[in-house]
Amino acid sequence: MTLPDLSAFDAVVYDLDGTLVDLRVDWNDTARDAAAVLRDAGVDADSLDLWKMLDAADEAGVRDELEREIAAHEREGARLSDRLPLADLLAEDGVPSGVCSLNAEDACRVALDVHDLSDHVDAVVGRDTVATQKPDPEPLLTTLERMAVGPDSAVFVGDSARDEVTADRAGIAFRYVDGGPSGV
Repeated sequence: MTLPDLSAFDAVVYDLDGTLVDLRVDWNDTARDAAAVLRDAGVDADSLDLWKMLDAADEAGVRDELEREIAAHEREGARLSDRLPLADLLAEDGVPSGVCSLNAEDACRVALDVHDLSDHVDAVVGRDTVATQKPDPEPLLTTLERMAVGPDSAVFVGDSARDEVTADRAGIAFRYVDGGPSGV
């Protein structure tokens, strides 16, 4: 694995899953349990993916319940997660660092704790921290704000085209953790 060269930047924001760790989440079980939450609210979710379920939960007024269900799966996956090589760079880079993720903030924090990375991270923004999610730039810009760092001196490191689009929309440099995009 070839890690990105981040030495030209004064701060780094990392995606979490697929970048610093691999969360061991059974997404099929998560979707099944999320669909049950929606069915209980009178919503037919059988044909919806998790992202569309979140939208449907907003419309049905059960977003908080659905978030709790998904986050529970993510927290368990975080406890069982595997540390990836870039996590070693995070622990050693000596610059302000943050995490901006599509996972729930508390699941991010569990993964960081499990892998002894929490002391190296200055800000964590998850799917449920702000009102929007990647590829909207708000989560990434909020991470930088909490780090007291401007977009011009930082880089966002991720594993997907969605991460790259987020960085572009936020006006921040981007590097893939390894290779190229794995999907939006």
